[in-house]
Amino acid sequence: MSEMLRAPAEVKYAEELDYLESVDTGPKPFSWRLSPRMVRLFVLGSERADGLDREIAQKWFGDRSFVERSIVTLASDRGLLLIGDPGTGKSWLAELLSAAICRNSTLVVQGTAGTTEDHIKYSWNVSMVIARGQSRESMIPSPIMTAMEQGVIGRFEELTRSTSDVQDALISILSEKYVSIPELNDDNIVFAKPGFSIIATANSRDRGVNDLSSALKRRFNFVRIPVVTNKRSEAEIVRFRTEELLRRHAIELDVPPTLLDILLQSFADLRAAAASATSDDEKLESALSTAEQIGVLEDAILHSQFFGDRTLRPETLAGSLMGSLARRSPEDLAILNKYLHGVVEPRAKQDGGGWEGFLDGGRQAIASLS
Repeated sequence: MSEMLRAPAEVKYAEELDYLESVDTGPKPFSWRLSPRMVRLFVLGSERADGLDREIAQKWFGDRSFVERSIVTLASDRGLLLIGDPGTGKSWLAELLSAAICRNSTLVVQGTAGTTEDHIKYSWNVSMVIARGQSRESMIPSPIMTAMEQGVIGRFEELTRSTSDVQDALISILSEKYVSIPELNDDNIVFAKPGFSIIATANSRDRGVNDLSSALKRRFNFVRIPVVTNKRSEAEIVRFRTEELLRRHAIELDVPPTLLDILLQSFADLRAAAASATSDDEKLESALSTAEQIGVLEDAILHSQFFGDRTLRPETLAGSLMGSLARRSPEDLAILNKYLHGVVEPRAKQDGGGWEGFLDGGRQAIASLS
């Protein structure tokens, strides 16, 4: 695991998964490695009432009902579509569910404008075809076809980024549960084994890019993941991800609670301003997601570690926030400057503390970006 830049969930949490599998006595659908109850417990963490002799950490922070509905959908062998704004944890939830159900979350197709039907079905090893002709040995199965053959979960990221041809090919797989290979005379059908399903994600902000057809929608159960607005939940997510970062980089650094509060309040203020804006020019291009908060804090921590005195300061946090959110010039810079003078400055005068340093760091960052 130390040789991986980012270990998949089934590797990162292998010890927990082994333990849960060893104590799991519940019924398991198809070829699932864990029962639905244990899958939920792996994702959401254990409680005292669960009666386990060790604690299972919470890994995804959100409404329990979203996780439960996702698990039930996969147990019914229907496709699962997780849809929501950027940074709401859709991909992370898909990875955790795949890791818990089949111990393999890496069978992933990334949807883009360049994704083709070959990416979700199969392609050919050209040199082998020239040397020996077309056969199953010279065929290169897609991650989705591999998931079908193994009876496990395949993942499709950013489904609405792919074209209608790719989406139509997916309809056939979800409906018929097999893929035909017309180039072969024998052994020319790959049937999905029990346990196969697809978890897809879609960005709600991509509406209108490549809208899903009604036929494809019918083959998915939709689970809409809302933006986290509860400050306590959002703080838990940011803290959880930050602790992972510190462990990965072997950094010994405390994140002062006051600075975490400043970060959360800043994003809350900017979201409120975006909600009341009357035009796109008055909104930051950023989605102001929880994932972006984590990125801002990560940037500030690493800057403090490599170029500071290894103490996280409000000035550094402000510089990271301005640098991360100022994507358009001059529009975003004007919005952030207005926020500094209209909200942060009065708050610094009234409350003092970290807000004064945050204001100074923000002003310096705006000046350097302008």
